[in-house]
Amino acid sequence: MSDITITYCKPCCYEKRAAETAEALQRDLSVTARLVAGKGGIFEVRVNGEVVAKRIKGHFPDTSEIVGSVSAALK
Repeated sequence: MSDITITYCKPCCYEKRAAETAEALQRDLSVTARLVAGKGGIFEVRVNGEVVAKRIKGHFPDTSEIVGSVSAALK
């Protein structure tokens, strides 16, 4: 079983985006992601400790990009 976490910046109000991403992962890949509140502008998706998608200056990964990255990491 894989450990999938979505760490999001609570002060930046990324919680809704994190929850929507977790729902998409459940719906599309039948996997459960754990949401972890953070700060400092973080939005990071990890599979078994490895970062597979994250927010960087100028780019915020969309749900389909994250689902694809998680799917590839699970293979």
